[in-house]
Amino acid sequence: MTEFVLPLPATPSVAIEGSPDRFAVRRIFCVGRNYAAHARELGNDERDPPFFFTKPADAVVDSGSTIPYPPLTKNLHHEIELVAAIGKAGFRIPRAEALDHVWGYGVGIDLTRRDLQDEAKKAARPWDWSKAFDRSAPCGPLVPAVQSGHPQQGRIWLAVDGTVKQDGDLAELIWPIADIVSICSESVALQPGDLIFTGTPAGVGAVASGQTITGGVDGIGTIELTVGQPS
Repeated sequence: MTEFVLPLPATPSVAIEGSPDRFAVRRIFCVGRNYAAHARELGNDERDPPFFFTKPADAVVDSGSTIPYPPLTKNLHHEIELVAAIGKAGFRIPRAEALDHVWGYGVGIDLTRRDLQDEAKKAARPWDWSKAFDRSAPCGPLVPAVQSGHPQQGRIWLAVDGTVKQDGDLAELIWPIADIVSICSESVALQPGDLIFTGTPAGVGAVASGQTITGGVDGIGTIELTVGQPS
């Protein structure tokens, strides 16, 4: 038996709707600029092909959590997203088979240190410090695809202290779920436990300490998160 010099870290996981079981998280991939209006609000070309960035698996946070306002930023932004959970391995998956690899769906928030991202863009540096920080990937309970189906349309929204800030529809995705899974698998072999945050609609903005974020996707579920004081 292999022995380790330090205790093994806990396995990151996401809740499953209506079940005491949990979905073990292996990796987190995020799609940038996958809604045209959001691409425009950040000053980008809405026709750019999809690109991906990552977050560590242990960045996941359950719905209902309170997280400290993260360090190194004065401009923390919310980005509501549909999350696809991969349940079947695949490399170079044909688009026609892509949805067969999705185990289920959830509602996620891609928290972003926007000031750090803006600095990284200007310097042509990686986005890691703006995206891949602690507790930067809150995710609500997953719903198995056998129950929800594979959503092609439906409202996706986010509110801060009850005021709606983001309000879109999954039909506005530039690259639908099947495309995203297939394109992602051209670069990496997707594995069970991988999560894909599929992009955010327009209306992203700042959230402050003491504020509560709520959001949802029709037919999938909701999420709630409170931002506490800096740690």
